[in-house]
Amino acid sequence: MRLTGKKVIALVDEDFEDLELWYPIYRVREEGAEVHLVGEQKGKKYIGKYGVPAETDYAFEEINASDYDGILVPGGWAPDKLRRYGKVLDVIRELNEAKKPIGQICHAGWVLISAGILKGVTVTSTPGIRDDMENAGAIWKDEPVVVDGHIISARRPPDLPPYGKAFVDALASN
Repeated sequence: MRLTGKKVIALVDEDFEDLELWYPIYRVREEGAEVHLVGEQKGKKYIGKYGVPAETDYAFEEINASDYDGILVPGGWAPDKLRRYGKVLDVIRELNEAKKPIGQICHAGWVLISAGILKGVTVTSTPGIRDDMENAGAIWKDEPVVVDGHIISARRPPDLPPYGKAFVDALASN
């Protein structure tokens, strides 16, 4: 229970990649962390790419980054929507400034790109957005998990076990 007392945001919007949302949530909960699902609307049921629902605990506007110890950004098509919300980008920037763990997998890199925090950061993602990551100034690696300080990134669902471990380790040491 290394994460007892820690609070984590899990961002959600329509068409999230089901495993990329739920696996990390369960992983940090297993270690004792409290996870809040946060979307545009509180109490809304968002549906993943494969039909798994996720009901939000809070709306973006209701949270303060300073109340949290880290954030998980899922992949799928949700990141293309999430990056359009100013509040989401503000939360990412605040957590980045505070050097709190930011977990991103697959297409989630789009949110970090839009937040403008990847210049000089070594990351991975789905190969489909490699150009986007590099054009944002990131150093892209084709590896299951890349940890650069407080930013933990992974490529796709088969990378979830090492990604979950790396995020939990970062959260436990922060």
